[in-house]
Amino acid sequence: MLDYHLHLWPHGERARQATVEQLAAYCERAASQGVSELALTEHLFRFHQADAVLGGWWRDEPDRRMAAEMERYWYEHVSADLDAYVETALAAKAAGLPVVVGMEVDYYPGRMDRVAELLAGYPFDVLLGSVHWLGTWMFDDLSSAVAMAEWDARRVDDVWDDYTRALEELAATGAVDVLAHPDLCKVAGFRPAVPDEWYDRMAAAAASAGIAAEVNARGYRTPAAEPYSPPPLLERFRRAGVPVTTASDAHRLEHVAMRSADLKAMVVAAGYTTLRAFDRRAPREVAV
Repeated sequence: MLDYHLHLWPHGERARQATVEQLAAYCERAASQGVSELALTEHLFRFHQADAVLGGWWRDEPDRRMAAEMERYWYEHVSADLDAYVETALAAKAAGLPVVVGMEVDYYPGRMDRVAELLAGYPFDVLLGSVHWLGTWMFDDLSSAVAMAEWDARRVDDVWDDYTRALEELAATGAVDVLAHPDLCKVAGFRPAVPDEWYDRMAAAAASAGIAAEVNARGYRTPAAEPYSPPPLLERFRRAGVPVTTASDAHRLEHVAMRSADLKAMVVAAGYTTLRAFDRRAPREVAV
């Protein structure tokens, strides 16, 4: 089993320099849960180098209140050095720890070429692609009163449609290897009565781009109360020939490899016998 989505710092906390010892603790925790390989995938927007390239993107958005909230959130998190992050991950690999070097990359419409140029300078093994905001609306920031109030102003079907369109656009850029938490739009617990249309589009987006999709346990810790890529979506991925990864999306040590046995049962029930892993962004298969 894999845990291919891991963070080093909780949201709302400033980054601290990661250490090989911290990563060794992650690996020990994962091994105790039957997970044999980890991907370190910190958020790109946490790093000063990303801020230098992307900072201020929200100024193009017309909703000034949302833009101000995004600016606050962004600079609350920018606090890490990308070179140091990669160096620590490479040191962990050199020490024999079962880790690969990754990044979680948000979708920046019209700016993904800049993102690709920045990331090309580093020896990443895997890049996760995420949609965490629509325009400047941080729809998955459950701690933001501004963001949560917006749910009352929008139709759930419209949110799912906007989100899925962004996911399709992100997949088509070719900038990432895995769609992270593909149905994140359910994070606050709001779902269409019949989500089939959007599930079909999510599967088609991954298949068309030739990328993998993620089965992510973090959804259990949200109002959605189920994993991202639940069985109906996971079955569509399998039918479309989309490979999958498994992930805890942990931001703390105690969540590493969370519910890995449940994720394993899900992917096996969907008909998968292997999971997709990566080295220097080249895919390889590992046993479930």
